[in-house]
Amino acid sequence: MGETQPSTLNEPTDPDVDLHAPAQRRELRSGQWSIIAAVAAGGAIGACARYGAAQLWPTPGDVFPWTTFWVNVVGCGVIGVFMVIITDVWAAHRLVRPFFGTGVLGGFTTFSTYVVDIQRLVDHGRPSTGLYYLAATVLSALAAVWTGAHLTRQVTKWRQS
Repeated sequence: MGETQPSTLNEPTDPDVDLHAPAQRRELRSGQWSIIAAVAAGGAIGACARYGAAQLWPTPGDVFPWTTFWVNVVGCGVIGVFMVIITDVWAAHRLVRPFFGTGVLGGFTTFSTYVVDIQRLVDHGRPSTGLYYLAATVLSALAAVWTGAHLTRQVTKWRQS
């Protein structure tokens, strides 16, 4: 009951931080540039990897887009592994998560291309393939995150015992 709760969403939860003080606002902003740079660098790497996959395994617009499907499934599986490693196993540097999780894997996985692929399938008269792709990608991506996290937890438990 003795906890201080913010009265608005704009108030900080740390009672020692006053964002109305210009010096504290500047300090907050200056600390964000390293995170922005980490996300940008990681995003460039991830996007280049996805582009490379699309160049190696191009998909015509009227067939199931296997490359985008597997990019998203593999990326989500790696996200599951990564999150367990940096939260349960390894005390990572504060920029590892923004660089690799948000940047690299966020740039690698591509749910915007997934939506474009669905529209392309519909435009090519393949709405049932588009619907199948829509469901298969979401279910497979969720299963990949869960499987990656679950297996990583099992392996790390086994190694610790």
